[in-house]
Amino acid sequence: VRVLHLKENVASLAQLLASTSHAGFPVVCRPKPDHAEVFQGTIKRLELCMLLENEHIFEPETNDDSFSSSHPLSYEKITVEKLPNLSRLTMLLNRYTTDPRYQQLFINLEPYINKSAMSVQAHFSLQRTYIIFRTLGLRHLTVVDPQNRVVGVITRKDLMPFPLEERLRLQLAPQ
Repeated sequence: VRVLHLKENVASLAQLLASTSHAGFPVVCRPKPDHAEVFQGTIKRLELCMLLENEHIFEPETNDDSFSSSHPLSYEKITVEKLPNLSRLTMLLNRYTTDPRYQQLFINLEPYINKSAMSVQAHFSLQRTYIIFRTLGLRHLTVVDPQNRVVGVITRKDLMPFPLEERLRLQLAPQ
């Protein structure tokens, strides 16, 4: 599972977007230094693209947990219905992954994540998961363990009848 952290490195975020086609990502944080990372919410790919187009929100890394977010983007600015300019985005992702300056810069994702995102337990009923997808019109759903650690993501495509039937048959077939 590809997860993001509340404080995410610009270069690694650009690399992730350039190397995957995922529509959304679970966001995790470590509540205390000796604790495991737990699920906080989700963020969509388009929202991440909009954040990366606004370089003024990038900040240098700090050793403590304080992250200023002095100029967070407005809700209207990051929630777009149209796709970003693909050639400009490709150019930005390339610059962020190759220019060493961006290894030292971070984005605070906390103001932008969906903290009320749905999640299901790892052993949740497949039938109920399907009902949740259909009734809420979800595209992806985070799967967590009893300690709220991310263990997977279910997409709408995963619940299509033919791939699901094939996977179940392979799973149930004698080894």
